[in-house]
Amino acid sequence: MNKSANRSTTAKPSKAQSSENRTASTALHELFLDELADVYNAEKQLLKALPKMAKAANSDELRQAFESHLQETEGQVGRIEELAQKMDESIKEKKCKAMEGLLKEGEEILEENEDSPALDAALIAAAQKVEHYEIASYGTLCAWAKLLGHQDALELLQETMDEEEAADKKLTTIAETVANVEAQEQE
Repeated sequence: MNKSANRSTTAKPSKAQSSENRTASTALHELFLDELADVYNAEKQLLKALPKMAKAANSDELRQAFESHLQETEGQVGRIEELAQKMDESIKEKKCKAMEGLLKEGEEILEENEDSPALDAALIAAAQKVEHYEIASYGTLCAWAKLLGHQDALELLQETMDEEEAADKKLTTIAETVANVEAQEQE
């Protein structure tokens, strides 16, 4: 092995390599802010949809779950605003097309099953699609916050992630104990 080959493996990163790392970090930070804007809009869209879902639910337990998650969602919007403020960043306007599509599909499910004994089961299916989208989004944001060293952001995002996972589990429990059973019994 020659000495120059050995030196290149132990040498400090060149200015070009350091610049590439800063550029990658800056790019990831910009991507983080873009995803944050996306999920912020998603949560705001959900704030409008949850009251409709709660009103449509037949089961008191499901209605209460939607109403409870509405309050959590209000807190999640506030948490994103707090996170942006702590990072001295502004949240840009961005339409979350994924949430828009999920909510549109939910409206169609609601219309198609309006008079069905399976309405609550349909509402739960639509709501869980939304929860899974949010879990994926917050999971990504948590991973990026950790990579970027945004500890305050990570803590706030993880709190929201925990709420989304709990909401999904609650919907599963309601489906297993109330909605799907009632739909099956009424057929």
